[in-house]
Amino acid sequence: MRGASRGTPSCSVVLLGTGTPNAEPDRSGPSVAIVAGDTPYIVDCGPGVVRRATGAQAAGIEALEPKKLTRLFLTHLHSDHTAGYPDLILTPWVLDRKEPLEVYGPPGTQAMTEHILAAYGEDIRDRLSGLEPIEAGGHLVQAHEIEPGVVYEDGKVTVEAVPVVHGSLPSFGFKFHTPDRTIVISGDTAPTEDLVDAARGCDVLIHEVYSATRFELLPPAWRRYHSGMHTSTRELAEIASRARPGLLILYHVLFWGQTDQELVSEIRSGYDGEVVLGKDLDVY
Repeated sequence: MRGASRGTPSCSVVLLGTGTPNAEPDRSGPSVAIVAGDTPYIVDCGPGVVRRATGAQAAGIEALEPKKLTRLFLTHLHSDHTAGYPDLILTPWVLDRKEPLEVYGPPGTQAMTEHILAAYGEDIRDRLSGLEPIEAGGHLVQAHEIEPGVVYEDGKVTVEAVPVVHGSLPSFGFKFHTPDRTIVISGDTAPTEDLVDAARGCDVLIHEVYSATRFELLPPAWRRYHSGMHTSTRELAEIASRARPGLLILYHVLFWGQTDQELVSEIRSGYDGEVVLGKDLDVY
């Protein structure tokens, strides 16, 4: 484990994917696993999510065995955060998941789920009625469309949805409360007071970011887009300075040619707390 904050917690953060819509070979699509004891809670499911979970299992995190992936939280429905949704529905079922996938997401989650299941109807029919020794039930999905506030509770975590600003799509960050840690995941967002408030004093803040330096080199249309939809390094430094998380993890990073060190330096020029650049399969 690297970057663990405040002792050795029973709850871990596993970065399954730290990428963006750009097809970077070393960064799968956005996905974070909060692992509390032996239970995984997946936030977003970008491309490659199940294979990344299997990689984490191979590295010793048994909770991320595919058949144990039964809880998903979607920040919003952009394709880079949901292209792995069919994978998360179907692959763990093929690999012996026996219970339905529980999904908590914004309005539109139910319709997306129904269309995915319809699109794979022939696959599902053949597996259930053919020679494959597979059990019914593991391919089913129980979709819950959420509003701000507490959206999930069990004996290990309480999950709170935090409204964020990301264009016209209903979008959320998530705050996980566990017995020994609070973890906030921004999803995609422009700076917003709701997220600052949610992150105040948290143990871990996982936040998207783009390079403020390289932003100035973009065409005007793309500058308008990114400034209204995402968070720059300068803005995130201010957010973190106000929220003071125990650890700030950067993910969903738009480098635009910056090196890892240059990107982190942009944050550190305005923030004196602990900050790391997340990479796929890092554990905190």
